[in-house]
Amino acid sequence: MAGRRLLAAVPVLAAVTFGVFAIAAASPFDPAKAYAGSAGLGARQDVLDQLRDNLGADRPFTARWWDWLTSALTGDLGTSAALRQPVAQVIGERIGWSVLLCGIAFALAVTAGTVLGVLAARRRGGLFDRAVTSVAYALEAAPPFWLGLLAVWLFSLKLGALPAGGLTDTGSDVATPGQVASHVVLPAAVLAVSQLPWFVLYVRQGVGDALDEDPVRGARARGLRERTVLLGHALRSGLLPVLTLVGSRVPELITGALLVETVFSWPGIASATVEAATKVDFPLLAALTVLATAAVLVGNLLSDLLYGLADPRVGFDG
Repeated sequence: MAGRRLLAAVPVLAAVTFGVFAIAAASPFDPAKAYAGSAGLGARQDVLDQLRDNLGADRPFTARWWDWLTSALTGDLGTSAALRQPVAQVIGERIGWSVLLCGIAFALAVTAGTVLGVLAARRRGGLFDRAVTSVAYALEAAPPFWLGLLAVWLFSLKLGALPAGGLTDTGSDVATPGQVASHVVLPAAVLAVSQLPWFVLYVRQGVGDALDEDPVRGARARGLRERTVLLGHALRSGLLPVLTLVGSRVPELITGALLVETVFSWPGIASATVEAATKVDFPLLAALTVLATAAVLVGNLLSDLLYGLADPRVGFDG
């Protein structure tokens, strides 16, 4: 199964990049004017035509896509017209910070969601269960950028407890571990909270259903302690559906990260993505889309592998 998924990823990535070039070509943005910036507003048409020719923007998008694809297969992702840098350098300078943010947020969401879900499942219908599920449903409807703005207002402006954004303190040019640790708290917490409701609700439902199954009732009848029944029997069975959630939450995690990075001026790939989209930067836009698509495919594969490890009845081939 893993082998088939990896083989299927190749045409999927090729089709996604083709779609990116097709959509960008159909957009109303003019790459030449976007590249020239404010100078392009009063530029003569012949100057814009020459610039468009230099950028290759007057060629059919299928030709541009094929040239980019064949070059990418050799490791050359092209040059970003918007940022005036090689695409590989643009991604290399930013991807680490995005991975750090998403990794911390995802770990927090899974850990907190599991703990809260288990505690809520122990006494379904109780006061704690009703409070946790009510907050979870409310957070499901809260956009990440709204949570980010609220966190900045409360923890940065009102309380002055945490930095409002960026990677370093004002006036500092070096990102020390201490500065990074303090600056990542708010964006990571906001991104984690935006992903938390699904894990809480899935764990609560899974563990709650497992507590009503015959094997768990039998364990209780044998006189086992409630903690042993909960952690040794119900939790493992109840967490199986959550493993499939890991892969399905990757697209939402990426989307949420882009919004959170923008709110907190986090130097990840969000600013590069926005720049590539608004300026019709074909090479950068295609590379970032491939990166996001690959992350989604890896997330789905990871959830399948985890499910197979947790449930021996699921087999793997290929």
